[in-house]
Amino acid sequence: MKAVVFAYHNVGVRCLKVLLARGVDIALVVTHEDNPQETIWFESVSALCRQHGIPSIAPTDPAAPELLAQVAALQPDFIFSFYYRHMLPVALLALAQHGAYNMHGSLLPKYRGRVPINWAVLHGETETGATLHEMAAKPDAGAIVAQTSVPILPDDTAYEVFGKVVVAAEQTLWNALPEMLKGNIPRLPNDLSQGSYFGGRKPEDGKIDWNRPAHEVYNLYRAVAPPYPGAWTIVKERTFIVGKAYLSAKLLENLPANLPRGLAVVDNRIVGVCGDGRALLINELLADGQTVTPEALKNILL
Repeated sequence: MKAVVFAYHNVGVRCLKVLLARGVDIALVVTHEDNPQETIWFESVSALCRQHGIPSIAPTDPAAPELLAQVAALQPDFIFSFYYRHMLPVALLALAQHGAYNMHGSLLPKYRGRVPINWAVLHGETETGATLHEMAAKPDAGAIVAQTSVPILPDDTAYEVFGKVVVAAEQTLWNALPEMLKGNIPRLPNDLSQGSYFGGRKPEDGKIDWNRPAHEVYNLYRAVAPPYPGAWTIVKERTFIVGKAYLSAKLLENLPANLPRGLAVVDNRIVGVCGDGRALLINELLADGQTVTPEALKNILL
């Protein structure tokens, strides 16, 4: 079976490796040029293609007529999308004889759309996963082929959950492929009325509102903790990013009364006081890329 694959990021790399291991002929990989403004902490699809001698291109527009013609000439049995960042046009999807399938980082129909792992952590979910589904005109709306769940533990950051979802994506594709290659493709309902859709997130969305309850502030930290842009706050015109934090009732149960909301230093520890009177213990606070000590913060707060 021949496939054209649109891929990027760790999920793209791992799922391409699954296709190779299952004997799929990868005729072309369409990927992205790395953005110099973005922190590149993930594996390279382009490097994998070079290693295996797979033709790869990185067009700016997946709807370009020349790309449509190139894929049509290859006559693929399957088209796959693994963490490719653009929607694929319906005319392109129709070129795959046995269908076009996407790997999405949630348990559809929940968290359709962009950055689903970050949204799931932000909303305090205890479970997410990876879903292989048919591609359709609407994002993440096609029938479900297979999905694998993973836990979100109370202190997991989005980065840690992402690592679990990469493995779940690999397992989902590995288990589904044998029957797919035989033409036996499950089509389970993807009831959008039971799910949710979310857009992308920007660095400015990480601004901390210290008036919110501590568990909400903690979930924001977890959802955008490095290598994502981070949860941040401004004190005296300086921006501070929470690098590492922990929500612990025991460690912070004896907070002094009437502490102002926001950053504070208590017993030589940095804390973030929230709207419900509880606080985050901040084990790492960053400013201008450098670690801020409790003593230095205390001087800033004076």
